[in-house]
Amino acid sequence: MATSIYPSPNSKSLILVTGVAGFIGFHLAKRLLHEDWQVVGLDNINNYYDVNLKYARLKELGIERNDIQCNTSVVSSLYDKFSFILMNLEDEVGIQQLFDTYQFDHICHLAAQAGVRYSLECPMAYINSNIVGFTNILECAKNHDVKHLVYASSSSVYGLNTKLPFSTHEGTNHPVSLYAATKKSNELMAHVYSYLYDLPTTGLRFFTVYGPWGRPDMSPMIFADAIVQNKPIKIFNHGDMARDFTYIDDVIEGVVRIINRPANKGATWDSNSPDPACSSAPYRIYNIGNSSPVQLTDYVKALEDAFGKEAIKTFLPMQAGDVQHTFSDVSDLERKFDYRPSTKLTDGLREFVKWYKEYNCL
Repeated sequence: MATSIYPSPNSKSLILVTGVAGFIGFHLAKRLLHEDWQVVGLDNINNYYDVNLKYARLKELGIERNDIQCNTSVVSSLYDKFSFILMNLEDEVGIQQLFDTYQFDHICHLAAQAGVRYSLECPMAYINSNIVGFTNILECAKNHDVKHLVYASSSSVYGLNTKLPFSTHEGTNHPVSLYAATKKSNELMAHVYSYLYDLPTTGLRFFTVYGPWGRPDMSPMIFADAIVQNKPIKIFNHGDMARDFTYIDDVIEGVVRIINRPANKGATWDSNSPDPACSSAPYRIYNIGNSSPVQLTDYVKALEDAFGKEAIKTFLPMQAGDVQHTFSDVSDLERKFDYRPSTKLTDGLREFVKWYKEYNCL
C-alpha cells in the first residue's frame, strides 16, 4: 500500500467524498468505486462514536489502520482509484493544499459533527465542523471551479414544522437543536456561494438512514445492542413517535443520481414568492426519504422479529431537541431524477441484523 504527502493526481474525473469513514460516506465511496470513479476520501475519524467501526469501514475500502497518518494520503490496495486522507475540516491550510493538489470535478460533502442530543452537550464541536469546516469546503470549491457541490443536510431542519409530509418548498426557520441549526445554516451558506459565484450546490435532507455499517448512536444499533444484551430499550414519548426510515442503499442511489446532474438556475423562480427549494442561482434542496413513516412501536416490533427475540422496553417522555414525526415529500426527487426510495422497513432491518450478527460474530 503506497503512502505519500499526496500521490500524483489521476487525469480522470475526480470526486472528493468527505466523511468517508462515516456511515453514508463509506457506502457512497464503495458504490462510486464499483462504478469506476476516481475517489479521494477525507475524514478526521473523531471519537464521537467507536473509531474501530470507522477503521473497519475503511478496511473494507482497502485502507489499513496502521498506514493512516495525519495529512498524508494513503492509496487503497483494494481499489487503486481510492485515496484516503486523515484531516480535520477546520484545517484551512490543509484543505487548501488538498484542493491545490487535486482538481476535483465534484464534491460530496458528508462530513459533519452528527447527532441531535450530543449538540446539547458539546455545541462548539458543531460550530467548528459544521460551520467553519463547511466554509472551508465552500471557499475551495469556489476557488477551484468545482462542477457540483452536493452536501448533506438533514430532516432535522424541519424542527417545529407540523405540516406533513415535510416539503422542501416550505420554510424551515424553527429548528429545535443546534445540530439542526447548523444544517439549516449550511443550506443558507451554500445559497450565498451559488448566488455570488455561480457555484452549483445541491443540499440533501436525509431522513433517518439505517442499514449495515450504521452508526452506533442511532436507534437500530442502540436497540440491537440492548436486545442482544438483554437490556431495556428506551421508548421516548411513550412510543407516540413516527420516523421516515430510509435504507442506506436507497439513499446512495439517490445521491449518485444527483451528483452527475448539477443544480441549475430556476428559470421560473419568483423573488416575490421565493421558493426555498430552489433559486435564481444554481441551487437546489431535495428530501431523500422513504416517504412512509413508521410508528416507533411498529419499528421496534420489526426489529424484534428480525432478531427473533422480544426487547425489554422502558417508556419515557420526549427528549429535548427531538421531534415527534418525520415524513418526507420526495415528489421533486421523483420528478427530476425518476427515483423514489422504496425499500420496506422489514427488508432493510433484516439486512441490518444480518450484518450486525456477522460484524459482532454472533
